Amino acid sequence: MKNKTPPKRITSTIINALKGGVVPRIGLEYITVGRDAEINALLHDIDIISDGGAAFRFIVGKYGSGKSFLLQTIRNYATEKGFVVVDCDLSPERRFVGTKGQGLATYKELIKNMSTKTKPDGGALPLILERWISGIRSRVMLESGSREETGEFTEQVEKEIFKVINSLEGMVNGFEFAKAVMLYYRAYNQSDDRMKSNIIRWFRGEYHTKTEAKNELDINFIVGDDNWYDFLKIFALFVVHAGYKGMLIIVDELVNIFKIAHTITRQNNYEKILTMYNDVLQGKARHIGFLIGGTPQSIEDKYKGVFSYEALRSRLAAGRYAMEDAKDMLAPIIRLSMLTHEEMYVLIEKLVVMHGQLFDYTPRIRHEDLVAFLTEEYNRVGASTHITPREIIRDFIELLNILYQNPDKDAASFLGSGEYVTVPDRIEDEFAEFEI
Repeated sequence: MKNKTPPKRITSTIINALKGGVVPRIGLEYITVGRDAEINALLHDIDIISDGGAAFRFIVGKYGSGKSFLLQTIRNYATEKGFVVVDCDLSPERRFVGTKGQGLATYKELIKNMSTKTKPDGGALPLILERWISGIRSRVMLESGSREETGEFTEQVEKEIFKVINSLEGMVNGFEFAKAVMLYYRAYNQSDDRMKSNIIRWFRGEYHTKTEAKNELDINFIVGDDNWYDFLKIFALFVVHAGYKGMLIIVDELVNIFKIAHTITRQNNYEKILTMYNDVLQGKARHIGFLIGGTPQSIEDKYKGVFSYEALRSRLAAGRYAMEDAKDMLAPIIRLSMLTHEEMYVLIEKLVVMHGQLFDYTPRIRHEDLVAFLTEEYNRVGASTHITPREIIRDFIELLNILYQNPDKDAASFLGSGEYVTVPDRIEDEFAEFEI
């Protein structure tokens, strides 16, 4: 973890994101606390992927428990270590399989969010292709000792490219992928920006018909709902040829599959998950990892959750010996427990320092105030089972904002006084909402 103070732009992003109840995509290393066992298990997976293996994990936690935070932390670590990371959230429009192109929509979102260390905010596909070409040209130039691009040099480069292409052609849909790669290289050589743009569109799954792709690229194939996963497996091997360690695929909000009302559609999506899971465990996929985030209900519900699909339940269900205080972090499912009180204290202490830095003031909140705040949060009715880090952090940043804007007051005047009412306890109507 970094000890130095983050720049203001990162501090602003962190504070604003946490106040809004979302996970910032940058600066997570400044506020990460706890989760050592979970992070170490996932870092071990990343080492396996780097060595040519594959990994598949479900990250399970309640809303606001830190699930998305953990996924983003691993995402940032992976890009820093030389991985290509693609990520997306599932939604009614984005699924693993669908009758209206929802699977393709997921693929498009993943490729749009393709990130690397030098391109952490997505859109890294052109950069990866250019790096691959540049790497081959540099290697040939080094081996030949030539600094001039002669006919012999170009011929040698194409031989190296064909070696890569031959390794891809043996995979499902690998021939078409390899053909597109070669087309991109030739467009690169001829400075044909229009052709390069068309090939990028094809890789992104933006061609609607095979006829359109055939006319513009002479490729009688397009990415679709039934083959997008095969394309990700090819991409994983290709990025290794381009100099990266592998590909990490992060998919959050599995609950949107759980919410599908139509049983057959829901089961089809679980079947797709089973296909990916089997590929990983049977060694059919290389240099690729999957992290899928979901709530406990979306996994364990026997009627609509992942466990409603017997083939997955039998593979994923915990054994007899796993307990709350003795978890198996090498199992396919990592269940997130709540942060301890001590870990929450460390986190809000960090937020005090960052808030003061962001607004150029010296915070007046004391150790006793931090303890009083956490005591008040954890003493709320139902807090032992229902309160989450998201709610606590959101409340605390609100308290910091109020104290900053009202310098004549101190934290003690709000804590326990009834003036400071936490978000979940606000009642705007005559009756509180409740669930049975």
